[in-house]
Amino acid sequence: MTTPAPQTGDTRAGFAFAVMAYLMWGFLPLYMKALAHVPALEIIAHRILWSVPVAGLILIVLGRTGDVARALRTPRMVGMAAVTATLISINWGVYVWAIANDRALDAALGYYINPLFSVALGAVILREGLAPAQWVAVGLAAIAVAILTLSAGVVPWVALILMTTFGLYGFLRKTLPIGPNQGFLLEVLLLSPPALAWLLWLGPSGQIIAGSWTDIALLLGTGAVTAIPLMLYANGAKGLKLSTIGILQYIAPTMIFLIAVFVFDEPFGPARALAFPLIWAALILYTASMIRSARTARA
Repeated sequence: MTTPAPQTGDTRAGFAFAVMAYLMWGFLPLYMKALAHVPALEIIAHRILWSVPVAGLILIVLGRTGDVARALRTPRMVGMAAVTATLISINWGVYVWAIANDRALDAALGYYINPLFSVALGAVILREGLAPAQWVAVGLAAIAVAILTLSAGVVPWVALILMTTFGLYGFLRKTLPIGPNQGFLLEVLLLSPPALAWLLWLGPSGQIIAGSWTDIALLLGTGAVTAIPLMLYANGAKGLKLSTIGILQYIAPTMIFLIAVFVFDEPFGPARALAFPLIWAALILYTASMIRSARTARA
């Protein structure tokens, strides 16, 4: 998702849109768990295909379809969108697999540390200076990942892939010279041919044909649960300060964390009991530093 321009104040509409988006993302594990018996690639293909009419209808209402048409005639923009589309499709695939395979806590971890990864990315690639508190926050996150790695004997790859793909997606998405809603439709349009080819290859064995009416309804609904929160966020971010967005973005991973522990009953052992508080401490430091910087900039 793109980072909006700094706001001088928060609007009620912006706050409402953003909260609705994060709540939808927070409840998404429950939706995906109902499709846990469906292969992840098939779910992703449906998410892509059924997002097209949803996003297209919204842009028709907004009168912005011309932007997408112009983008499709610009090879450079198509190439840039193909990269971001690939990143977000990988992110979706790993997320769906994680929910189906009782790894929702790893998904929550990935989205918790994503903002810190983005900060580190800006420091390394853009040479952006970080405040001491932000460096400490990044260090605490790295310690938490190291604790989980040593405890499990394997790198928490689900969290790291979700963090990396979404962080790079947001970083590169800012360079795509098109609005967030139009950019999303452009991405799913580019992903539609391989998604359609995959479903045609599955043929009669695909869940949309062989599944129950419940499965069919849930798969058809993946377009709405994919497109609507992303577009709500894009419109909400226009009316919010960056510091407000920075705080609200923890709603979704917190909900995923609570659902994983109390609904999915995933194990929360000693390593996670140590790692997650480190992540939360890092996020508190990061958010406090961000708010101070925003206040200084306004002053």
